[in-house]
Amino acid sequence: MKRILALIVLGILALPGVVLAQQKLKFAHVYETSEPYHKWALWAASELPKRTGNRYTMDVFPASALGNETQINQALSLGTVDIIYTGQAFAARTYPPLAIGGAPYMFRDFDHWKKFSQSQVLAELADQYYAKGGNRPIAFTYYGVRHTTANKAIVKPEDMKGLKLRVPDAPLYIMYPKVVGANATPIAFAEVYLALQNKTVDAQENPLPTIEAKKFYEVQTHINLTGHITEMLLTIVGGHVWNKLSDADKKAFQDIFREAAAKATDDIVASEARLVDDFATKYKKIVVKSDRAAFKQAFIPFLTGPDATWDKALYDKVQALK
Repeated sequence: MKRILALIVLGILALPGVVLAQQKLKFAHVYETSEPYHKWALWAASELPKRTGNRYTMDVFPASALGNETQINQALSLGTVDIIYTGQAFAARTYPPLAIGGAPYMFRDFDHWKKFSQSQVLAELADQYYAKGGNRPIAFTYYGVRHTTANKAIVKPEDMKGLKLRVPDAPLYIMYPKVVGANATPIAFAEVYLALQNKTVDAQENPLPTIEAKKFYEVQTHINLTGHITEMLLTIVGGHVWNKLSDADKKAFQDIFREAAAKATDDIVASEARLVDDFATKYKKIVVKSDRAAFKQAFIPFLTGPDATWDKALYDKVQALK
């Protein structure tokens, strides 16, 4: 009887159209379930089986459930997670020139960033990252312009001297406080609220939608519009997955995650536009228009100097984008 059953099972598996194996992927990120990045990651998860003939499904693990940003980058290379969102500064640990897109005061405005995100310049940087580390960036999502919250007004660079500023544990984020005389304090994203509440740090920096989502405004009095970094997230597929995909499935993955990136970008742009007023009126915070020109002037020597992880030719290419 066992032999007969085994033959029946083998016969069923041999039928045309039967899926022999379905691979369930893990998508890890550090953002809250209320944020657009998570919403559109869930949408991507719903599209993946439809567009790959049900060969791939995906579970999404938000809010540092599978580790902080450093840990999920490591897990991607180890093959214990399959897809991640990560910032350029973290990706730049693998290929340093990629950090240029997350450098302080690199972009004039959102349109300049958008041109960069669609440019051959970024495509070539992503290719070099893949060649160096084996994991494949396939989409770029606008994360927003980073601003600095504190319990004081920050108008000019000198207002930051001595401030204990929480930053992500990556070189470019640490460079921001270093250049203006603040004390960089790397703390994992999930621990920032408590660090602000306990006065372990004086301030933190993030885009307005993140400041709202993580409720940092509850433990800070001033929203200082420093606009120091125009940030994006890379959607990166682990090489252990990407290199086994057929050309058709690679296209499906790219299409899905680029559509998700475009939708999340639209959401972030819309929320940034409303939040300046919301923080002043709805949340009763003091919103300070920082002197962005003064801050930019302080960073010019770094952006073109010997400590930069990119060369002057790459900087000129980014600045030439119109």
